[in-house]
Amino acid sequence: MGVQRPVHKDAKGVAAVVSAANAFLNTLTSDQQAETLLDFTQANATAWSNLPCGSSCRPGIQTGSLSDDQLAALKNVLKVALGSGKGTGYEHVLETLKADDVLASAQSTSSSSDAPTDGASDASSADPSATASSTATDAPTGTPPSGGTGGGAGGGYGSGIYFLAFLGTPSATGTWQLHFGGHHLAVDITYKDGKVAGASPYFTGVEPTTWTDDDGTTYSPLAKFRDGLLKLTGSLSTEQLAEAKLSESFSDVLLGPGKDGDFPETKEGIKVSELSPKQKKLVLEAIHPWVANVDDATAKQLMKTYARELDQTYVSYSGGTALDTQGDYVRIDGPSVWIEFVCQNGVVYRDQVHYHTVYRDHTRDYGNEFSFS
Repeated sequence: MGVQRPVHKDAKGVAAVVSAANAFLNTLTSDQQAETLLDFTQANATAWSNLPCGSSCRPGIQTGSLSDDQLAALKNVLKVALGSGKGTGYEHVLETLKADDVLASAQSTSSSSDAPTDGASDASSADPSATASSTATDAPTGTPPSGGTGGGAGGGYGSGIYFLAFLGTPSATGTWQLHFGGHHLAVDITYKDGKVAGASPYFTGVEPTTWTDDDGTTYSPLAKFRDGLLKLTGSLSTEQLAEAKLSESFSDVLLGPGKDGDFPETKEGIKVSELSPKQKKLVLEAIHPWVANVDDATAKQLMKTYARELDQTYVSYSGGTALDTQGDYVRIDGPSVWIEFVCQNGVVYRDQVHYHTVYRDHTRDYGNEFSFS
């Protein structure tokens, strides 16, 4: 397909990210800087996971090891890179961190009489209709390590067990990557010559899917992701649904961690060119929440690309379309864009489903810096 052009042409925005990155680095000791500044290698770039496996599967400096000032500077890097308004990637990161604290609290209070460790939300903040399991079952993609909000290589759940790395030196001229993640989150934004060269892969999931905090605020981090897909599949006629149905079943996303470059050779489902103008608009609206994980200018450029390629894009599903039962699965696959959303049975909240999703780009993952053929 040839060399892909950078998707973001606003060097001023990237300069702000570089400035925030340097401000964060300046708060760190030399040892902490060594943890954070790593080489932009394929091994480091692809080291992300959907499991609560701590530093054993992720590079970078751990959020729980930082002082308040250092943590504030780290969050400012994410705010500048991901956007700070409602519905942006930064807001989603904060809600994902909150979800992990709820999960840590639920697990720790259901497995022992000890109170949750610092940083965990009170168990009562979880959705009262959800019951935490006293013995977590194996996750479909592996057995999560035990632990609450404690950190270190042992893993576990909690906002203190997320990791930030700069792969390559943050710069307005070189090639480098902002690499941030933890359980149920992987953010990978690649910069090249002062421009964003790729905003994927981007993995996000959540358990519990919704909860109400002590202050009465209800959080549903993946609601807008799910609801866009529900509107899309809900618009399909009986005949269109039959054409979109996949013969395979899915217990997880197909292109999760360790599956780089494994795009199916043949696209499946219903081709968007067969849909009505209104349905085509719903496809673009369904794509947007994933693309909004990056700054607004880059997201706008990516959406323009995906709009141009819309007629060559396919929509498919497996299981049911309600996205409320184990195995319910929806995919959008275009010349560039790739999105998956799947429901799994809960690991800690066993009477709920939990969500896994991934956004990739056939030619822009990791800024197209690596070959996975």
